[in-house]
Amino acid sequence: MIEVLRADITTLAVDAIVNAANAELLPGGGVSGAIHRAAGRDLRAACQSFGECEPGGAVITPGFQLPAKFVIHAVGPMWRGGHAGERDILRHTYGSVFRVARANPGIRTIAFPAIATGIYAFPRPLAAEIAVGVMRLHEAAFERIVACLFDDESVAIYESALAGTVS
Repeated sequence: MIEVLRADITTLAVDAIVNAANAELLPGGGVSGAIHRAAGRDLRAACQSFGECEPGGAVITPGFQLPAKFVIHAVGPMWRGGHAGERDILRHTYGSVFRVARANPGIRTIAFPAIATGIYAFPRPLAAEIAVGVMRLHEAAFERIVACLFDDESVAIYESALAGTVS
């Protein structure tokens, strides 16, 4: 089941939450900063053990002080006008998250933010269409997949994507 929810991803009681991470896996602003603050300083140390993660990649850490048992850190593409393979990289990013999640049998529920739509400036309707498309490919393998968004406009965009009416 895919669900669209307006909430703070750091408060969700799911098996794993996804962090819209930067390549260095360091705390940043937005979702990444909020996740690092809520998880506590152990998360930063766990992330540093990986070094860098390329756009399209994903790695997993414990959730530490979060309600979620795991954090899957996913690096999306920076939007460069749509001519630098950004769509494929974002699709690959979501696929990487699902590959990591499926490799961990304890993950049956997972929550995603709108990866790459903040400071990376990926257009939200296109990002939602890509995200929902990849979520649908993996829907049968999970009990619950959540698109966890922070504002009403993003919720409406994702609901349109689920309904197949994104333009």
